[in-house]
Amino acid sequence: MEGPPTAEQSMALLRENASRLAALTSGLPVEALHAAPLPEAWSPNDVLAHIRACCDVWGGNIARILAEDHPTFAGVNPRTWMKRTDYLDWPFAKAFRAFMAQRKELLRTLEALAPEDWQHSATVTSYGRSNERTLRSYAWQLAEHERSHVRQIDQTLNREIGGRP
Repeated sequence: MEGPPTAEQSMALLRENASRLAALTSGLPVEALHAAPLPEAWSPNDVLAHIRACCDVWGGNIARILAEDHPTFAGVNPRTWMKRTDYLDWPFAKAFRAFMAQRKELLRTLEALAPEDWQHSATVTSYGRSNERTLRSYAWQLAEHERSHVRQIDQTLNREIGGRP
């Protein structure tokens, strides 16, 4: 396949990630959601903070591409952005509600796009280089990156809870 997957595939994965995260964390004690599996490792709550930062940054890039005619901007690393927020201090339930509201809004935006809108692009500079990025590439980057972190939460919780499906 040339380029990122289709709009439908990106939106399906964004929905699946949110559903999987909800299923993995539903009904768990707060302690399990805030416990890191190892020193220096991220707890599920820390991972959720990172996922939210990715949504802020890459979802923000999507919004900017839609709002402007081929914008040029500097890329922002979601880990850097996360350090500027208080996301790590949020209780998991509150953070998850904010994530789900943000996801609902992003999906509403993406579902309303015409096929040609997915090819809108921007010039993004990072690490001293300029790259052309499309809305389509940002949607897939967000979905795919997020999937890896949902798996990370799954693995962490399975270690903490002893094989919970």
